[in-house]
Amino acid sequence: MSISYPLPDSEEKRLQVLAEYHMMDTPAEDDFDRLTHLASCLFDVPIVLVTLLDRDRQFFKSKIGFDVCETSREVSFCTHAIMQDDTMVIFDALKDARFSTNPLVLGYPFIRFYAGKPLKSPAGENIGTVCLIDTKPRQEFTDKDRKNLADLAALVMDRMELRRLDFVKSINQARFENIAATSPDAIICSNSEGGITFWNRSAERIFGYSAQEAVEKTTEIIVPDSWRVIYEDELKRLKQGCKLKLADRTVELSGLRKDGSEFPAEFSLSTWNEGDSTSVGAIVRDITERRQNEERLFRLASLDALTDLPNRSAWRERLNQTLAANLPATVLLLDLDGFKEVNDTLGHSAGDAVLKSVAQRLKSTCTDAIMVARLGGDEFVALIPGNDERQANAIASRLVAAITDLYEFSGQTVEIGVSIGVSFSPQHSTTPEELLGSADLALYRAKATGKGHYEIFEPSLREVATARRAFQKELRNAFEHEEFELYYQPQVSTYDRRLLGAEALLRWNHPGRGLLTPDTFIEILGQKSSAVMVGEWILRSACQQAAQWRNIIPDFTIGVNLFESQFRSGSLPQTIHDILDEYHLPPEALELELVENILLHTDAKTLKLIYDLRDIGIGLAFDDYGTGFASLSLLKKFPVTRLKIDRSFIRNVTTSSEDAAVVKAILYLARSFDMSVIAEGVENEAQLSFLKEHHCLEAQGYLFGRPVPAKDFILPTQ
Repeated sequence: MSISYPLPDSEEKRLQVLAEYHMMDTPAEDDFDRLTHLASCLFDVPIVLVTLLDRDRQFFKSKIGFDVCETSREVSFCTHAIMQDDTMVIFDALKDARFSTNPLVLGYPFIRFYAGKPLKSPAGENIGTVCLIDTKPRQEFTDKDRKNLADLAALVMDRMELRRLDFVKSINQARFENIAATSPDAIICSNSEGGITFWNRSAERIFGYSAQEAVEKTTEIIVPDSWRVIYEDELKRLKQGCKLKLADRTVELSGLRKDGSEFPAEFSLSTWNEGDSTSVGAIVRDITERRQNEERLFRLASLDALTDLPNRSAWRERLNQTLAANLPATVLLLDLDGFKEVNDTLGHSAGDAVLKSVAQRLKSTCTDAIMVARLGGDEFVALIPGNDERQANAIASRLVAAITDLYEFSGQTVEIGVSIGVSFSPQHSTTPEELLGSADLALYRAKATGKGHYEIFEPSLREVATARRAFQKELRNAFEHEEFELYYQPQVSTYDRRLLGAEALLRWNHPGRGLLTPDTFIEILGQKSSAVMVGEWILRSACQQAAQWRNIIPDFTIGVNLFESQFRSGSLPQTIHDILDEYHLPPEALELELVENILLHTDAKTLKLIYDLRDIGIGLAFDDYGTGFASLSLLKKFPVTRLKIDRSFIRNVTTSSEDAAVVKAILYLARSFDMSVIAEGVENEAQLSFLKEHHCLEAQGYLFGRPVPAKDFILPTQ
């Protein structure tokens, strides 16, 4: 039968070496599981496997995040990984011809990213891998990541090598010595009196005695004072013909070198009878390097690499310990305000520098904290002993002052804010997740209040959150049950009231509350992942309707509001191109309305997307212009084709000199930037006269028509 996967040239030898470890189909062991959990935390991946490659299958000696014991080699990524000595990295399996149709990619566990380091035996054969798997593609796997994974694989191999040598418990000394010749571990044989009869080269290297020196002595030479009593007891048992207490298992003890220094070691002891005498075999492994590597990797797994603060995993463990001890505590959850703008305007180097400075200020301010940690992104947390509200207020106030102070980066002044949510144990909860969730709810309220605020959790916040989740579920059902409907408000010429187009406006036919306008649900809807789907439905429905109305008014234009998430999806230009093509609409028939948040939070990728949209030929309107923080630079930066004057300025334009001045200034700006203008909220003839007098050519509002369903929209011929 032909084999569809690659095989090493030394496949038969590799299988023989694998068999020496006697580990296929063995149960899980804490030693290996501890390392897979470490890898999951260290590399932030949901799946980690320690695999062994048999003739036609791979067996998972240890696993996290994958509820399968084995797979065939035909679908195994690790089959390819063992063909090389270095780490094999697949950034996106869907883009790799070897794996794009693999059932483990197209189905459970939906592999997209893979990194596998071969487990190389002392004999030089790759018998398996330590592999990292993510269900999302990744962009990089650094040299530092490769080194850390290699160190983890070495730790796994270290433990496997001890298992390989374990089977010497049942063989004679001749075979024992034959195995010992190639072992990297010290292998020592002795008689029932403790006299050394065999001492391999690794024992010479580890303990410092030559074989000639050693065989003239007893095994006492490798035993430090710390466990000499144990040694003497075991030797006594041996002389009496009794079984050793330490036989047939691996124990960690100190070893003693010739120079008197001690080192951490693993001892594996076994006995066998040869004639009337009993022999003892000892496998001794110097685990100094392993301990150092373990400590380094576990430290990395518990520290945030950028700020050197404890990370989310370490934070969770400490919080669990604190609450389990019934200690009163305060959680302060911090989220930076305006941090994204730092990254967007000055680059990620500036953002990293700010995060490091924030970490230092956080530690300096919370000197008595049980722990200060970075949870990820621009989110930090502090765990403070005690649950006094006055103390929490004082610390939160100091943190706001410290973190909102100015930052310097390469001669540039950087300014950010911070919002803080506070919760107490046991008042607000004694469980870690709920206590942090309480702080998160308070943080949400603080951010809604404005930058530079902190809030202490109140039970009413959870009630609001519960109601919000219920409302989100209703919104999800609304789209699925086709409860959304588009209404259309006419846009007309101010001079002759000729119909020029319409703005498509979303309405919700709520089964219990009747017809709802966007003011009651659009903010929550815009934050949901379904916003992109709803936005596409709005675009498609509005364009379909516009195509019908253009049969009556050939230059009819439809205006459509966009969700910010539609810009972030990256697929908007292609979606619009397809919709226009489907309904045979020219690009100029569509105008997209952009709110200030979209323009203020635009990165280079989104800016290009906006220019791509303009290149298609569609119109881009700046909605509610004049109501926010938008500066003149935005008009220069973005290819906006029309400004929409907000209704708040039109409402009192004939009675308020300030509002009149704003409207005239917007009209002047539009002419200067060669943009058109439309005024919203026109409700009476006096407002219309003002707009005509100052040459505002287009308007919409109740004076010309309220938003209505398509069937009630009045066209000139009707």
